[in-house]
Amino acid sequence: MMPKTCIDKLWDLAAAEVQSRESDAGEDADGRGEAVGERTVFLMGSKAGGKTSLLLRCLDSRDEPAKPTLALEYTFGRRATGHNTPKDIAHLWELGGGTSLSDLVQIPITAASIRSLSIILVLDLSAPSTLWATMETLLQVAQTHVEQAASQARQVDKKRAQSKQSATAPFAARVLPMDFPDRELISPFPVPLLIIGSKYDLFQELASDKRKVVCKTLRFVAHYYAASLLFSSIKSESLVSKTKSFFSHLAFNADTGKTMSCDSSKPLIIPVGSDSFSQIGSPPTTEIDITSLHAKNPKDLWKKVYERIFPPENTSEKKEEKDPAKDPQYSEPQIDAMRAQKDQELEEYKKNAAKSWKGLQLDT
Repeated sequence: MMPKTCIDKLWDLAAAEVQSRESDAGEDADGRGEAVGERTVFLMGSKAGGKTSLLLRCLDSRDEPAKPTLALEYTFGRRATGHNTPKDIAHLWELGGGTSLSDLVQIPITAASIRSLSIILVLDLSAPSTLWATMETLLQVAQTHVEQAASQARQVDKKRAQSKQSATAPFAARVLPMDFPDRELISPFPVPLLIIGSKYDLFQELASDKRKVVCKTLRFVAHYYAASLLFSSIKSESLVSKTKSFFSHLAFNADTGKTMSCDSSKPLIIPVGSDSFSQIGSPPTTEIDITSLHAKNPKDLWKKVYERIFPPENTSEKKEEKDPAKDPQYSEPQIDAMRAQKDQELEEYKKNAAKSWKGLQLDT
């Protein structure tokens, strides 16, 4: 039998090796360490912007029809990392409804998921007038909840440290490499972020000068938040393939490849850290007097210039024309029958209340 002192030394060596591997785990351009067994990817973006279709293609579910996402939906993906090794798991959340259901971001963004969370923002390139408002609203809401979840995660780590409980993965804030372009001028999103411009096939129908405005603006936004930027279309197999590689990087830490394109006449493919403000240039202000915009900062200037060229639509989400409760694909006979009964009772109540109100008015 092996002496107890030898066993203790072996355990000490094993613990030191684990700590060494954790501390040596390098950070990629996203500012996050090496792969973990489980990750969370949260998709949000433009209403009817093609999020579900892209997600199904990324999961190789080509034959599954894409249905409208009513609120918040969950699925998962698995990927083998090697022979006889446990599969990595990606928890996948998708927010429907554009900005109208943004409060639901608190469900996938938690103190538990924040340690391995990535966000994909899908923006509909065929609707440029709604693009900035959608981007700004969703990123602000998501960032607020990410910061709250990060604070909660730090508190949990602190309590574990005080009680000497081991934490499998202490929370670490996103840190960019020291040589990241314009590191002191940007405001990195607190978790890895991928911005996808969807429906590139329809986007090509816009005038070339307007396409340039959208491209330059999204390049600025992506670089400002230290995000990757990718244009995609489910009608292009090459773009779907590139989308899958970026998705797999966030979900399973796969390599994205070295393809890059900043040409506004072609689909943009810009990995995080590959762009810079000097390459992007200034906002397209040929016919706009910048001094009249009264911008508070560079991001505000880009917003005002963009909205001069693409006046925003009403920011309040349009009411759904189709009531999901009456959609046959979501039918539940017992619930529907009870709902119909309650609707009838409500109408009777309204009629009686109206009669009572009229009676009171006559009496006065």
